[in-house]
Amino acid sequence: MEIKVNFLDKLRLEAKFDDFTVIADQPIRYKGDGSAPGPFDYFLASSALCAAYFVKLYCDTRNIPTENIHLSHNNIVDPEDRYKQIFKIQIELPADISAKDRQGILRSIERCTVKRVVQTGPDFVIEEVENLDVDAQALLTLNPDSEARTFIAGKDLPLEETIANMSAFLAGLGIKIEIASWRNLVPNVWSLHIRDAHSPMCFTNGKGSSKESALASALGEYIERASCNHFYNDQFWGEDIANAAFVHYPEERWFKPGRRDALPKGILDEYSLAIYNADGELRASHLFDTNSGNTERGICALPYVRQSDGERVYFPTNLIDNLFLSNGMSAGNTLVEAQVQCLSEIFERAVKREILEGEIALPDVPQEVLAKYPGIVAGIEELEKQGFPVLVKDASLGGEFPVMCVTLMNPRTGGVFASFGAHPSFEVALERSLTELLQGRSFEGLNDLPRPTFESNAVTEPNNFVEHFIDSSGTVSWRFFCAKSDYEFVEWDFSGHGENSNADEAATLFGILEGMGKEVYMAVYDQLGATACRILVPGYSEIYPVEDLIWDNTNKALAFRADILNLHRLDDACLEALLERLEDSELDNYTDIISLIGVEFDENTAWGQLTILELKLLIRLALQQFEEAKELVEAWLQYNENTVERGLFYQALNVVLEVQLDDELELADYEANFRRMFGSPRMDAALGSVDGSVRFFGLTPTSMNLEGLDRHQRLIDSYKKLHTARAGAAT
Repeated sequence: MEIKVNFLDKLRLEAKFDDFTVIADQPIRYKGDGSAPGPFDYFLASSALCAAYFVKLYCDTRNIPTENIHLSHNNIVDPEDRYKQIFKIQIELPADISAKDRQGILRSIERCTVKRVVQTGPDFVIEEVENLDVDAQALLTLNPDSEARTFIAGKDLPLEETIANMSAFLAGLGIKIEIASWRNLVPNVWSLHIRDAHSPMCFTNGKGSSKESALASALGEYIERASCNHFYNDQFWGEDIANAAFVHYPEERWFKPGRRDALPKGILDEYSLAIYNADGELRASHLFDTNSGNTERGICALPYVRQSDGERVYFPTNLIDNLFLSNGMSAGNTLVEAQVQCLSEIFERAVKREILEGEIALPDVPQEVLAKYPGIVAGIEELEKQGFPVLVKDASLGGEFPVMCVTLMNPRTGGVFASFGAHPSFEVALERSLTELLQGRSFEGLNDLPRPTFESNAVTEPNNFVEHFIDSSGTVSWRFFCAKSDYEFVEWDFSGHGENSNADEAATLFGILEGMGKEVYMAVYDQLGATACRILVPGYSEIYPVEDLIWDNTNKALAFRADILNLHRLDDACLEALLERLEDSELDNYTDIISLIGVEFDENTAWGQLTILELKLLIRLALQQFEEAKELVEAWLQYNENTVERGLFYQALNVVLEVQLDDELELADYEANFRRMFGSPRMDAALGSVDGSVRFFGLTPTSMNLEGLDRHQRLIDSYKKLHTARAGAAT
């Protein structure tokens, strides 16, 4: 994690990381002001807090209350060497905790990350650089031997060369990649989380049977998502980019809507229109892109090549962003390598959906077949040893598709996790199923898995598949576990051979789709210096239902974004109009404003926690509509998941409104004790919200220029690096 430090007045320092700011000072005896803890104090506190976190984790998973558990951390300094210290962690446990859990709690403290890092001994590298932001790959700790040449199935170059090329590509863009975490819970299963140090919202996860293959996976996924703009889906890119020569890609085209909001000629083709406008309800306004919000410019569409005849077809960016998410994107050393990965994932997700929604029972992979892959067996055996039964299934549906499934059961919670993987090679598909299972997860994380159900509706509803797509955490039918499988086991093999194996495999996978009667469309993105592609298979590879284009389109943001960002500048008439649009939209009151308008507020602020319900509440207050505001305050308090501080403000506001709306009560009779209960600053905010001197309490003013929104500005900065590179490539 990158932590940037700013030098403040006197000896005060400011450390900034993610969305947090930490201030450090020195005690007065060391010529500081004592206004904040010192750096070493934070270090000591981090050890105590980390130990307490693992205690809390242990207790929560076993429903052990922590109210009467107390932990302390003391450092004992050697009188002859102040750098030699003993950290003593003591814990006080209630008498009713069993001996087994007492030992478990003590062992959980041993897992404290701070403790383990200190005991292992971190290495410090101190160096001078010309520019902190330009030193783009300083945080990639894995540096494979440049002389080594490790080939794995699916890669056209050795892993070492793949990592070097991808790292150089990102460095060339000025993107500073940091490895946030590694995981290796069982043998031959590695995963890691990488992110842009400047814009942590841009992140990917990698997985593989080795550290090198996992890093190559993560870097490849980062490049595919950057190349396909996936990091910036649904986000507002600012007015500068909205009015630039191009918004998404230099080859984009803009189409003006037809009369009465009709779809313009030139977008989509007959095949895709039959899918996306089957009932004739799709209008041009459904296709305005969210990122620019530039409706005057028209509909932004990107060219895709129809694979059946090589014709160019224009797909609206908004349609792609709404329906496909990251499905059908890949980057590779070569185009055919990327195509195989792309198509494999499309099959993985489509077949997974068919199996889950159809509650299909899959055949087990025989032990004698599994035994051919000892590395995979070793990982499965370790999971079994940890108390997690594992089922290995053939998901090819009778040898028709290159898909495998590894399913984990958690007897402690009754939850299950069905992980799917796809590749033309049986072994690689099986390996991907296993590595996907543990990607970014701890053993504790396996306690949050949903339980199977016999309720078909819970399995087949669209959001369940979305959950499976995002992190495989959706619900699975008990029918999936039936011993009588719906298909016979097939030891299939779609893999190619020799130097052109990826080309052969890509042709095979395209051929399967052609045999199914599917049209396939592909765009290649190589302007940034790497090879990436995006493949769309209408009616097959969508993640969200096609109906979302009409009923849950992300470009609903365009009806609200400008007014919400300019909230403090709106007069009463504009506030009334905004409130009316919110009411008429029938949007869920608990939708957060970040999702609604596509702006990344700092999650630790009132803006970052703001929901439609709270926004309506604050508008009602500004309009002096106290009865309606009171109802919304009560609803907010009943379902509040906000901060304690925000909750106390609304408790104070609730009692002030109670008095305000009761003709028999006088505020002056209660104010003194209200202030004793809630504190004067909080009461000043509550009273000011009622008398009109405080408007939209907690929401700092901003505008369409996004001033003060550092988190979102960093996201835009990240996109501008890609935008600049594309502009340079186009000249």
